[in-house]
Amino acid sequence: MAARLPKPVKARAPKSREVTTPAREPATATIIGRRIEEDIVLGRRQPRERLIEQDLCDLFQTHRGDVRLALFELEKKGLVERIPNRGAMVRGLTPSEVKEIYAVREELEVMAVRIIPLAVAQKDIDRLEELQREHAAAIAKGELLTVFYSNLRFHQALFGLCGNACLIETIDLLAQKVYGIRSYANAFPEQLDRARRDHLDMIKALRSSRRDDLIALTRRHLKPSPEAYIKAYERRFGKAELIAMQ
Repeated sequence: MAARLPKPVKARAPKSREVTTPAREPATATIIGRRIEEDIVLGRRQPRERLIEQDLCDLFQTHRGDVRLALFELEKKGLVERIPNRGAMVRGLTPSEVKEIYAVREELEVMAVRIIPLAVAQKDIDRLEELQREHAAAIAKGELLTVFYSNLRFHQALFGLCGNACLIETIDLLAQKVYGIRSYANAFPEQLDRARRDHLDMIKALRSSRRDDLIALTRRHLKPSPEAYIKAYERRFGKAELIAMQ
């Protein structure tokens, strides 16, 4: 008679204990990328300025892996370019590239405001007014980094009203490509004040459902940055074809 095998003993699962996971700090590469992006946005790093890995390692007290990852992410955003045998540098857009990007930006942003459902809900108007107050306060204090990002948030909220996710994403991607040229117009107080007034007029146009006025404001609002950048480009690198933002 065959011997009976003992029944396998089931292992008891350990009692689960609640584990508190500490909040993770941003990765070093993310911090480096953010700092370099801010330097580009504020004009501290100029177009075609080299980004030497060892210098960045020394500056941020880290290793090349973090620096390379940060530069890779900035390259994806269109803020940095890599040149064979020269390494990474701040991307220097030519006047022709600027005109091409802004021509597409204008068409896409006008498309967005054309399809915003009117009338706009009061809560959306309130949100735009809140963002504009942040932008105006930053201008008054001379906090140019906050000016830049509060302006981005205002336009993201505005174009977000169109409801087309693909269009919104494409507008954001093209805006990223020209982060580095915004500082040229922002250096002039009259241009900052003009942007502030444009935002207020955009809100008024939305509130009263004046779509044609909103479209005209959207076109006008895009002009100062490329014009200022190309003038500076020509002074630094030589005469180039004049921009025509028709």
